[in-house]
Amino acid sequence: MKIFVFPEVYQGEVKEISFEILGLAQEIKEKTGGDLHVLLAGKGVKEFVPQFGLADKILLLDNEKLEGVSPFIYQNILFQVLKDRAPELILFGHTSIGMDLAGFVALKLNFPMVAFCKNVKAENGHLMATSLICGGKILADVKIKDNKGVCLVLPGSYPAEKGKVEGTKEVEELSLSEIEEKIKFERFIIPEVEDIDITKENILVAVGRGIQNQENLEVVEELAQALGGALAASRPVVDQGWLPLTRVVGRSGKSVKPKLYLSLGISGAPEHVEGMKDAGLIIAINTDPNAPIFQTAHYGVVGDIFDIVPALVEEIKARK
Repeated sequence: MKIFVFPEVYQGEVKEISFEILGLAQEIKEKTGGDLHVLLAGKGVKEFVPQFGLADKILLLDNEKLEGVSPFIYQNILFQVLKDRAPELILFGHTSIGMDLAGFVALKLNFPMVAFCKNVKAENGHLMATSLICGGKILADVKIKDNKGVCLVLPGSYPAEKGKVEGTKEVEELSLSEIEEKIKFERFIIPEVEDIDITKENILVAVGRGIQNQENLEVVEELAQALGGALAASRPVVDQGWLPLTRVVGRSGKSVKPKLYLSLGISGAPEHVEGMKDAGLIIAINTDPNAPIFQTAHYGVVGDIFDIVPALVEEIKARK
């Protein structure tokens, strides 16, 4: 199978989603055989070639005109490169960049496209994708017709570490053909940070319905600060408006992989567990001894968080 991966490089670095889809592509290749190609395009991207050691071949397009991610230029570049190379599976990250490009490529190649992919795999001779639809409430297993398709993979769905293999492979340098610039890149505007990115936190203290009311968030916020971590939540807490949407962990929120995930008053519904099950260490506190969260947690405490959390904060501060 001929697999193509489009990594995202901007602001002078390769984004984590690039290594996630690269590792996923390698896993599919191991089951199907074939070649794994990386299309590395942008301004000054040649220096990043050694980071893509998993690729059998790197198609490199380093050009001044590719300073910004202009959808029109990149769409045409991708089509020109792919149309004569008999691609079978093309992977993008489900990001603003990936969404700009994947639909165009699928249309031009007459390939089906699957968005919101939580997983893509080869199974019994078929390419299968698992897509999160209806805001993440439904997992749909999709069989990709003729084993040819374009998939948008959700960030956090696959360990980036599996794609981080350095090495020097075959590199084919491409030239940029003349493309009419209907859209011109002017400048990159960094948005003001309104909230933290929980996917980058090493320690998360997550709260669920057991917090009871918004005023009680102060108790767990103190614990998060004492641990040097951040506050996250299950969906019901955010639906109440107690925390912003950026803090949701689960199918309808973000997938996280912190070193420590402390679950407080969260029952452990499948929708939530899907987003945190890969954390390094999971500790759950819940009053219900039969709460499903205990089946996922490495350690569990049956008790009242309002008795346990203040004691934890006191002990952590004492040790510091």
